[in-house]
Amino acid sequence: MFCQFRQWLDDRWPFSAVIKYVLQEDIPGGSRYAYTLGSAVLSIVLIQVVTGIFQLFFYVPTVDYAYNSLNYLRIMVPFGWLIHGLHYWGANAMIVVVLLHMSQVFLWGAYKCPRELTWLLGVTLLLITMGMSFTGGPLPWDQAGYWAAEVGTSIPGSIPLVGDLTTNIMRGGPYMGQLTISRFFVLHAAILPIGLAVLIVAHLVAFRRKGPVGPWDPVKRQIRNSFWPDQAFKDVMIASAVVLTLITLSVFSPPPFTGAADPLSTTFTPKPEWNFLFLYQALKYFTGSLEPVGVAGVPAVLVLILVALPFLDQNPQRDPLKRPLALTGAALISAVLIALTIAGYVSTPGSSETSVTAGTPPAGLISLGNVPSSVEGIKKGDAVFQSSGCGGCHKVNGTGGIIGPDLSNEGNQGRSHEWLTMQIRNPKAHFPDTIMPSFTKLNDQDINNLIGYLLGLKTANAQPPARAVTDTIQPVSSVNSSISAPSETYSSAPKNQTGPAANIIGSADQGGLLFERQCAACHGARGTGKIPNPGSDNGSVPALNPIDRKLFNKNPQEYADTIDKFIQHGSTPSGQKPRLQMPAFGDNNALTQQQISNIEAYVLRLNGVDRAELINPGMSPVRFFFITVSAFLVIMLLIGGIYLCLPRSDRDGTR
Repeated sequence: MFCQFRQWLDDRWPFSAVIKYVLQEDIPGGSRYAYTLGSAVLSIVLIQVVTGIFQLFFYVPTVDYAYNSLNYLRIMVPFGWLIHGLHYWGANAMIVVVLLHMSQVFLWGAYKCPRELTWLLGVTLLLITMGMSFTGGPLPWDQAGYWAAEVGTSIPGSIPLVGDLTTNIMRGGPYMGQLTISRFFVLHAAILPIGLAVLIVAHLVAFRRKGPVGPWDPVKRQIRNSFWPDQAFKDVMIASAVVLTLITLSVFSPPPFTGAADPLSTTFTPKPEWNFLFLYQALKYFTGSLEPVGVAGVPAVLVLILVALPFLDQNPQRDPLKRPLALTGAALISAVLIALTIAGYVSTPGSSETSVTAGTPPAGLISLGNVPSSVEGIKKGDAVFQSSGCGGCHKVNGTGGIIGPDLSNEGNQGRSHEWLTMQIRNPKAHFPDTIMPSFTKLNDQDINNLIGYLLGLKTANAQPPARAVTDTIQPVSSVNSSISAPSETYSSAPKNQTGPAANIIGSADQGGLLFERQCAACHGARGTGKIPNPGSDNGSVPALNPIDRKLFNKNPQEYADTIDKFIQHGSTPSGQKPRLQMPAFGDNNALTQQQISNIEAYVLRLNGVDRAELINPGMSPVRFFFITVSAFLVIMLLIGGIYLCLPRSDRDGTR
């Protein structure tokens, strides 16, 4: 049956000829494991394609749905954790293996005449791989990806003439938003993969046109084998080892949950992806007028060196020991790039990013006097609010953007005229890492009117923020039943409505930093304190570590729902006149919903509950790992047995 089908196929398409062309490649010097890096790259590419397609069935490329939709895949879809883990680690491994492959090509002198085109196609593939990494990072729209993209897209901004235009094209506007994720998604899922596929085919054709370069020793080059079966066996072994490594990383070091993207976060250190840290760090040494040199010059020089290498190095000698100048130069460049990457990893943002001390007015900031109270002044302030683009980020009375805090109740926040003036003129004075721009072009009267408008935004009976559309895709089952008074410490339960934060899987690490800032003063470090609270029945603020058993729940979603109501709406302890009471961090917009979700994840962790617990893994990751390892060993033994049983002439590749 198979022979008949093969004959039918050969009559209509050169199936046998193609297979023969692929398998009968001559290998100078004989088969070696050193020749398997190219196949390792190809195996990772196939993993990325397969896992990427699977993720497309669940991922929604919008700022509202991206984070929750991906988390739904990770914790609710059977083996979704594996799909995402393989894609995450495969992206990192692909860059590493591509760099190793190019280093080997350089070391063996395989870029020299007549293989210049093969090298140039490889350089282009490296650039596309870096582009895939850059565009894929922000797609989860989590903290890590968001800030990596924010930093990465802001880097070209200092290039004269075209800097701002480049940044706007990449982001789809001056700020990160829906157009950013849409453009990155199209690039990552369509344009760059098509380019990658075309160039891989072209690279393989160019490689086969001149064949592998083989050892630099002419005696060893005389040994020649066919690709099948010796080299094919080694390629399969290495490709299988790569897959097993990625599975191991996915099981024992899964991608972290860094929390939903929060442009107003002041606890997350903004940095690009690890493979761009060298540029991030290098830019710190190019300040002032030299900044464009670092932004455009450093990457351009590196790419130019790679492109010009086969044309500059005309020496036919390929033995590394007989090419001291080339190897010394490559070693120095590699050492500098590695050092910059390590320095960028351990460093903090440059001083220029946080040069303004919070609370200190920058030079030239003047007091604007009393804000207008007339209807005409408020109308003018509304006009300034709209014309300045504030509505693109901030929502007022149900209308506007969702990137920044809802300002519908700004007049009840107790913020002074001076504080608002500072926030408009120089927002980094309050939040060093904010992406809110400085509205320095607004004149004094415009800002005066704008502040009057903001202070006039008051909701008589402030309600909790409406649930965002992200709540439609819930990563775990939600319990919305009424919850009675959870503890005798409180006279009554908080408002029986959770906020959006309850359905967001936050970052416990970021939540720990926020907890120390916002909560430790009352609940003690790591929630273990017994802070005195005169006037309350218990005489102290309830500890959160361990939390009251009436609040505890092994189900992470139900647990988050319970404590979310306290954080959103606050609570007053029972007693005559308690000195301390729980502030309504959500109702007052003192914390963003993303920040609240982080604190909730941290409180759950303090009590031994993982907010990102796998609800429907399909199989325990550890159990899956051991089954996979066992299957891998059995398959390798079978393949090895088949290989050893092949006739000697086939194994030697002789014809």
